[in-house]
Amino acid sequence: MRLSAYISLITALCFFASANAQTYTVKRIPKNTLEITGRGDSKAWQKATLLTDFTFPWEPEKAPATSFSALWDGDWLYCLYQVSDDSIISPVIKNNKIDAGASDRVELFMTRDTTLLPYYYCLEMDATGRTLDYRASFYRKMDYAWSWPNKQFIIKTSVTTTGYTVEIAISVRSLNKLGLLQNQRLLAGLFRAERKTAQGGYNSFHWISWVKPTTPQPDFHTPSAFGVLVLE
Repeated sequence: MRLSAYISLITALCFFASANAQTYTVKRIPKNTLEITGRGDSKAWQKATLLTDFTFPWEPEKAPATSFSALWDGDWLYCLYQVSDDSIISPVIKNNKIDAGASDRVELFMTRDTTLLPYYYCLEMDATGRTLDYRASFYRKMDYAWSWPNKQFIIKTSVTTTGYTVEIAISVRSLNKLGLLQNQRLLAGLFRAERKTAQGGYNSFHWISWVKPTTPQPDFHTPSAFGVLVLE
């Protein structure tokens, strides 16, 4: 079999596999009707489907409340995370984007198909708005020098006494340029890293996900962690 035909076959099989994945419908709104404030208080959000099916895939306990909503207007994909957290941890270590990876945070991973090749793209966002944006190749070959295309990503956040909100906008142009949006379907992983202080002051992470991965140990960098966002 010729290499190009083989690659096409593998890609088709990967999309077939994703067809049975969990899905979330992203409703369409008119342009210029949603303002990103970091509070999720635009009236347009009332049109979105509220997704609350987040769990601890690798722990028996009930996960703290997390919700996700998404809308799009043809030019931008809007995403809203609302998180219940009574002890938000956002350390400053090296004062760069890597610090977000040590914080309480929400995450959005996106991929062309379930091979996670040649790249999948990751946004890890903490309560202060710091974003660890990078691309990676399966398995766990991270490129932290990469950044989301300039001016194609907007983030605003807010913190309350009960948790935090992360509100973002990603340009459809950038999704198309990266080959992520195909037939108005986006393979996406929706995650949260919950950092808790244990005995002795040690901070440990507890991993929360929309889709339950099939891995025995915590791991979001795997095809089984992705669902599908379907843009109306």
